[in-house]
Amino acid sequence: MMSEFISKIAGTLNLRTSQAEAVLELFEEGATIPFIARYRKDKTGNLDEVQVQQIQDQHKFLTEFTERKTFIEKTITEQGKMTDALQQKINAAATINELEDIYLPYKPKRKTKAQTAKENGLEPLALLLLEQKDMDITAEASKFINEKIKTTDEALQGARDIIAEQVNEDANIRAKLRRLFEERALVKSSVMKDKETEGIKFKDYFDFSEPVHKIPSHRILALLRGFTEGVLKMSIEPEEEPAIELIEHDFVKGINDCTAHVRRAIKDAYKRLLQPSLETEFRSRLKQKGDEEAITVFAENLRQLLLSSPLGSKRILALDPGYRTGCKVVCLDEKGELQTTDLIYIHEPGKLFSSEQTIRHLVTAFQIQTIAIGDGTAGRETEQFIKKLNLGLPVFLVNEDGASVYSASEVAREEFPDKDVTVRGAVSIGRRLMDPLAELVKIDPKSIGVGQYQHDVNQMRLKERLDQTVVSCVNQVGVNLNTASKHLLSYVSGINTGIAENIVKYRNEMGRFSNRKQLLKVSRLGDKAFEQCAGFLRITDGEHPLDKSAVHPEAYPLVEQMATDLNIKVKELIGNETIIKQITPKKYVSEQFGELTINDILKELIKPGLDPRSEIQSFEYANIFKIEDVTAGMVVPGIVTNLTRFGAFVDIGVKQDGLVHVSEISHDYITDPSEKLKLNDKVTVKVVEVDVVRKRIALSIKQTLEAPARNTRTNTSIKKKETDLSSLSVNDALAALKKKFGK
Repeated sequence: MMSEFISKIAGTLNLRTSQAEAVLELFEEGATIPFIARYRKDKTGNLDEVQVQQIQDQHKFLTEFTERKTFIEKTITEQGKMTDALQQKINAAATINELEDIYLPYKPKRKTKAQTAKENGLEPLALLLLEQKDMDITAEASKFINEKIKTTDEALQGARDIIAEQVNEDANIRAKLRRLFEERALVKSSVMKDKETEGIKFKDYFDFSEPVHKIPSHRILALLRGFTEGVLKMSIEPEEEPAIELIEHDFVKGINDCTAHVRRAIKDAYKRLLQPSLETEFRSRLKQKGDEEAITVFAENLRQLLLSSPLGSKRILALDPGYRTGCKVVCLDEKGELQTTDLIYIHEPGKLFSSEQTIRHLVTAFQIQTIAIGDGTAGRETEQFIKKLNLGLPVFLVNEDGASVYSASEVAREEFPDKDVTVRGAVSIGRRLMDPLAELVKIDPKSIGVGQYQHDVNQMRLKERLDQTVVSCVNQVGVNLNTASKHLLSYVSGINTGIAENIVKYRNEMGRFSNRKQLLKVSRLGDKAFEQCAGFLRITDGEHPLDKSAVHPEAYPLVEQMATDLNIKVKELIGNETIIKQITPKKYVSEQFGELTINDILKELIKPGLDPRSEIQSFEYANIFKIEDVTAGMVVPGIVTNLTRFGAFVDIGVKQDGLVHVSEISHDYITDPSEKLKLNDKVTVKVVEVDVVRKRIALSIKQTLEAPARNTRTNTSIKKKETDLSSLSVNDALAALKKKFGK
C-alpha cells in the first residue's frame, strides 16, 4: 500500500517517486517538516517546506480515501451484493464523490417512498414501465392492487417512486449532472422577507447571481454568512430543462404511455432528490473552497506579521494609551523583563505637567533607548504627546491587535500574576516591538486581526494551518535557548509543551545553557528530539562556536575537518568569507552529507545565526487623527495592515483603516494584492472617497503612481514591420517572430 501511495503522491505533485518515498520514510522516523526541509535536502532532492507539507497532506488524503473505500467494500460484501463489475468500478474511483455515488444504492438509509413501494410489491411494475413497451398500462397496474395499494394511480405512483430512486442512485447520471453544475450552475441569492433593514450589510446580495465556476472565495463566504444568519435565500443550480434532458437521454427509450410515466419519474427524481443533493454538495464544496482561500490568506498574512522587523534588545518604555483610565507606562530591560510601571493622564490638562515629568524621569532612571506606543484608542494622541517632549529617542506606534487577548490569558496571568491587564498589555506592546515573533506566539493567531472571515471557516483546519505557519516561522528564525519563553520553545521542531516547560525548568535550576549537548540532560528530551530541535536552538557565547549558528551538531565534525584542512580553528573559520570560498564542497561529500547540505553549511558559516527578518524602519503619519479629518483627494502615507483577495487595508493614522481595492493597487492587471504588497509595507495612498456615517475610506495606490508609457507605435510602423517580415522566407520570419515575442 505504501508503494502505491508513493507513486500516486509523486504523480499528483509532479515529483520523483524517490522524493516522495524519502519524505514519507523521514515522517515514519519521527522527523518534522522544518527539520526535513532544512537538514535532509540531499535525501529529498532539495524539497522545501511547502512541498514536504503537500506530501504529508496527500498521504493523509490517500489514507482516509483508502479507509473509506475499504469500509464501502466491506459493507457491500456483507450485503451479498458485491460483483466483479462493481469491484472494478470501486477500484477505478479517484475521488470521494465517485466513491460515494457508487455506494449510494447500497448505503443504509431511512425508509424512502421507493422502499415502501417495493415492500408493497411494485418493483415489477416499475421495471415494466422502464421497458417502455406499448401496452395498456392501466390494465397492467390493476394487477398490483392489493390491501395496501387501493387504486391503479397508487400503483403507478409507487412504480414512479422506484424509478425516481433508481435515477437518483445512478452513478453515471450523478457524474454527468455534477459536470453540468460545474459548467452551468448559477449561485443566486435574494433577501428574505422583511430582512432588508436588519441585513443591510448584505445589500450587495439582495438580488445576486454569478456562475458557480467564477464566484471568488470572499463572495462565497459573504453569501454563506448571509444565508446562515437567515437574511438571504440561496440556491445553486443550472437551468432545469438541460438537466432533465441529460437524464432523459439515458432513460427515455420510446414514445408511449410508459414513457410518459418515466418522464414524470425523472422530473420528480431531479427536483426532489438530485437537485437538492447536488446543491448541498456544491454548497459544501464552495464553502470548502472559500475556507481554504480564506485560511491561505490568513496564513500568508500571519507569516508576514510573525516575520515583522524586530527592534532587537533595547531598553524600552512602552505605553498602553487610554483616555479616561489614563495611559499605562512600563519600562523593560534589554531582555524584555519588567522593571517598573506607572500611570499618566495626558488628556487632563491639570495632570499634563506631572505626566511629562514622569516620562522624563523614567527615561533617565532606566536609560531608555526606545519608546513603544500601542496604536489603538488614543494611540496617535499619545504619540504626539511623547514627540513634543523632544526626548531624542525613536518612537514607534506598535500594532496592538490581540494585546488585550494576551492580557486576559492564562499565559499572561502566569507571567504576571500580581499585575492587572493594563500592565500586561503595555508589556506585550513593548515586547512586540523588541521581537514580534517571540511575543505573538503567546496569542491565539485568530485574535491577531490579519484574517478574512476567520470566524466563518472550518476552525479545525484554520488552527492546523496557522499552527503550521507559526512552526515554520519560529524555526526559520531560530530561537535563543537561554532567553526564549516556553511558549516560543514549544514551536521548535521536535519540542512539545511538556519538553519546553522542562527546558525552562532546567534553565532556572541549573543556569544558562553553555552548549547544545546539555539539552540531552533535560527531562524527556531524548536523542530523537535532540536531532530535531538542536539546529534551531541558538546559544550566543557558548562553549562551541557553532552553537550560535544553524549548523546542526551532527555536522560539527565535518566543519572541524574543514578547519583542520585549512590549518585554522573553527572559531577563525566562522565569518571568514574569503577562506570559506576556498573550500571545495565536493571534497567533503559523503554518505551522510551531500553537496546540498554542505553548501548550506558554508553559507551559514559566512553569516552564522543571521536573522532573516529585515531591519525595522520608523514611520510618520500625516497630521490627521480621525475620519472627519480625511477628505477626498488627500495624498497621505500609510501602512498595510491586512491583505485580502479583494484588496488591501491601509492604516493612515485614523481610527478606521482604509481599503485599497485590488483594481486600485497597480497600473498592471493583478488578481491578488499580494502580487504587489506585503503586510507592514509603507505606502503612499490617495483618498478616493470618505463615508463618515458608515466609517469607510476608499483609497488608491495606483493614482499616486505615474502611469507606464503607452505603446506609441503608429499603424504605419506596424505595417512596415509586417512588410519587413513578409519579405523574409517562412523559416526566417518564424525565427524573427519567435525572437520578438517568444514561444
